[in-house]
Amino acid sequence: MNQSFAALRLAPVKRSFALGSKLSVRSLASAATGEDKPAGSYSHTLRLPKTAFPLRADAARREKQFRERCTDTLYKWQFENNTGPQFILHDGPPYANGELHVGHFMNKVLKDIVNRYQVMQGRRVLYIPGFDTHGLPIEQKALATLRGRDQDSLNPMEIRRLARNFAMKAVANQTKSFKEYAVMGDWSNRYLTLDPEYEASQLEVFREMVVRGYIYRQNKPVYWSPSSRTALAEAELEYNANHVSTSVYVKFPLTAESAARLGSTTAVEALIWTTTPWTLPANCAIAVHRDMDYVLVCVSQESKPDYQLLIGKDRLAAVVELLPGGSTAEVIRTLKGSDLEGLTYTSVLRNKVCKVLLADYVTGDSGTGLVHTAPGHGKEDYELGLAHGIDVYSPVDDCGRFTSQAGAALEGKEVLTEGNAMVIETLTTMDALLFKADFTHSYPYDWRTNKPIIQRATPQWFADVKDLKNAACDSLTHVNVVPESGRRRLESFVRGRSEWCISRQRVWGVPIPVLYNVQSGEPLLTAESIDHIIGVIRANGGTDAWWTLPVEAFVHPQYCANGEVYVKGTDTMDVWFDSGTSWKLLEKRADKGEQGAFADLYLEGSDQHRGWFQSSLLTSNAVRGVAPYKALVTHGFTLDEQGRKMAKSIGNTLAPSQVIDGGKDKKAEPAYGVDLLRLVVGSTDYTQDVSFGPTIFASFGDTIRKIRSTVRFMLGNLSGFTPEMAVPYEQLPEIDRYMLHELYHFKKAATTAFGKYEFFRATQALNHFTNTTLSAFYFDVCKDRLYASSSSSLERRSAQTVLRHILINYTTTLAPVTCHLAEEAWEFSKAMRGDFGSEVFSVFQEKWDQTDEVWHNPKLAEDWVALRKVRGLANRAIEAARKNKLIGSSLEAELDIYVSLESRLGHLLKSHEKDLCQVCITSRASVHDLGGAKAPVSDGEFEQTDVVAAFDNDTKATIVCRRSPLCKCPRCWNFHSVAVNTLCGRCDDVMASVPQQ
Repeated sequence: MNQSFAALRLAPVKRSFALGSKLSVRSLASAATGEDKPAGSYSHTLRLPKTAFPLRADAARREKQFRERCTDTLYKWQFENNTGPQFILHDGPPYANGELHVGHFMNKVLKDIVNRYQVMQGRRVLYIPGFDTHGLPIEQKALATLRGRDQDSLNPMEIRRLARNFAMKAVANQTKSFKEYAVMGDWSNRYLTLDPEYEASQLEVFREMVVRGYIYRQNKPVYWSPSSRTALAEAELEYNANHVSTSVYVKFPLTAESAARLGSTTAVEALIWTTTPWTLPANCAIAVHRDMDYVLVCVSQESKPDYQLLIGKDRLAAVVELLPGGSTAEVIRTLKGSDLEGLTYTSVLRNKVCKVLLADYVTGDSGTGLVHTAPGHGKEDYELGLAHGIDVYSPVDDCGRFTSQAGAALEGKEVLTEGNAMVIETLTTMDALLFKADFTHSYPYDWRTNKPIIQRATPQWFADVKDLKNAACDSLTHVNVVPESGRRRLESFVRGRSEWCISRQRVWGVPIPVLYNVQSGEPLLTAESIDHIIGVIRANGGTDAWWTLPVEAFVHPQYCANGEVYVKGTDTMDVWFDSGTSWKLLEKRADKGEQGAFADLYLEGSDQHRGWFQSSLLTSNAVRGVAPYKALVTHGFTLDEQGRKMAKSIGNTLAPSQVIDGGKDKKAEPAYGVDLLRLVVGSTDYTQDVSFGPTIFASFGDTIRKIRSTVRFMLGNLSGFTPEMAVPYEQLPEIDRYMLHELYHFKKAATTAFGKYEFFRATQALNHFTNTTLSAFYFDVCKDRLYASSSSSLERRSAQTVLRHILINYTTTLAPVTCHLAEEAWEFSKAMRGDFGSEVFSVFQEKWDQTDEVWHNPKLAEDWVALRKVRGLANRAIEAARKNKLIGSSLEAELDIYVSLESRLGHLLKSHEKDLCQVCITSRASVHDLGGAKAPVSDGEFEQTDVVAAFDNDTKATIVCRRSPLCKCPRCWNFHSVAVNTLCGRCDDVMASVPQQ
């Protein structure tokens, strides 16, 4: 006999065999050695639990024993042997630029839970892990390794080799970690965006978008990062809500002719307001609204001549408040914005005459109602200038410094710092500055460098989204989006843009395959030219060829005969275009439907509504006219226990290895293993932000122990049980059939939850089933027949039959989330499951749902819900007797239950009278009519009266608890014996069949 159970006597107890509580099988052994120990020992005649399944997980060591078979071996097996339709979860590639954090863990484990559930549904899962290996972050980190060397002296190929090596090391490290998290996938055939074939496929998508007219080049304002020296897309920005700019009110003098148009004989100045003074050297126009009211006012100030300002009427009061004390502003004339169209003024820092233009985007909510317009530094400004034939002017270079076009005083100064200050100083000197103040507002920052960006006009390549976004949003109507709010968020981002800047000014990436005519500067970008370039890249092992081969190698033969000379472009593609075309690889590696290969699911963080979800949606619609995914699931960010977003700047980031392997002090930082962290992920509503921390881990450590205790109880009581010993359903006692009904509905609830990607609801159902249905009720009730009945008895085998069904379905429900624990439980339960053959090696080869429709019995369940409510009332009476030292164990009690026998509850209790002592774990329970004569409660009796809500009625019930007058059976400890140290009738019969020792 297993040592942990060797000293056990049967100890039906007053509390349930609660998961995680101190009352465990071990405590039963302790209880059996306490007071009132019988003279003779019957422990060898009891069928006590026997199993080597350990209560303590020792996860950091034990999980590794099951890792290979439930990851690499399982993935290969399911792909070759499952016969259901293919399920494709397409991996959004993590950036290969550093160590993993708990956010990566959450992302990959959520995907793994989905895949494991699909495997158990019999589907062939295709999951190809991917890595995003191009782009600025990798290039910057690679260059940072060159200590003391001038980075600007490196040629492009030296930079690319450094970046490639850095990326490949990161991929190797991240792959190792992901596999340690038990993430199942085709790791030997992972995809990297730097793979030559992937790059060629990406260029093929680009070619199709060129052919369909979606790609164009234009000199227009883009988000530009001076710290990264490259253009950025909207998805690469983060907004700092506490950014402080210097706002200025600046006076632009109207020309004499325009002042005269307003009826003024003196100078008039148009007042503008801006939070970007550095853009004033690029001012080309002032915008007003056609229908707004404007006023010409005369401003009087002490020790200063009067002057006239043109300002929006609704902004006059706010501006007057900025003037020095004692100043007044008298309205001379009111005009409509349409009256101002065509007025001319002098742009003070350019000394150039410009015009006042009408624009619908002008409002009177802030500023002055007259808007400074610089087409080289803003989208609306650019569009207004384009409509009026104004040249794009941006005197700022790649480093964010003023060029010579801005004037000698500003040349070389950084526009966001000293250049901005110099502009303000110059305006002050010119008496053009009316007022300045700090202004706190939300401002875009480069998400990589965490430094502010600017808008700056440069020649860039764009994908035209204007004609694509409606079709893209329409394609989402056929996509299942979880949570549903993600659909609105994604649509808002798509509809809110008209273009996508896809060019970047870096060398570590896929080149935009364009050649420029040396004489005219015109780009050569045709289907034929791109096809030729793709062919050269394929033939030479990847895009490095763009930097190593001469330009002549990339010129299509048909363009060589015209005598034109070309030069290669230097721009690379936005990394969102890299990863956004990853759906292309599924066409080569997935089963194809009628319209091609589409992912069943994309699952990523909510930041990908601006990133990968969007870029994938746009490129797929541009080329194929459909969304690349059938379902889209979004998870939140990771927080610490204080609810703060995890960030390196705060110092609250968490590496999964800290939780899995523990810290140096294992008492302070235990090694919880992978399954605990997986359980945290699988138990949380991941559509919201998710908290991680020591208190949370400790709590889930208790949950893991509860689960292991439950599994251990079932395994221990199924020792020696084989499928041939199972009792047919129709022969099972009513309580056992009720438990199968509960099991059936638990499994259906878990199935529904997993199918809807609501894993936390499945784990909630598991915890409720564990604690409320099993531990607090069924395990408690069935111990007596499991331990004390003969091994061949129907009642014991009935309980074992039910435990077997529970264990099988309980284990398969655990499997997608806590895969190692499920494998361990499955390994220990193989004997009672039957011989499957050597080809069956994993719990994931089991059928997911092994319940039977016949177990669904609502009428039976309704009866037993009522009986359990009566049990709850009985426990209150028993507890009162225990507190008053009348009894110790509930087995010492007997109950009289009073209820109207005319009620449905009364009929139920009377028909189950013989079962009530088992249900309430007492030695006797009798049912009486509440309407009949009832003796008053005497000393030594305790009464509880309450209404029992059952069968849509409230029925009054009274329970009287007293100490049983019978004696305790020394074998089963029930008070059924007529004399001290004599066996009860049941145990006497059992002992008659036990060989004497």
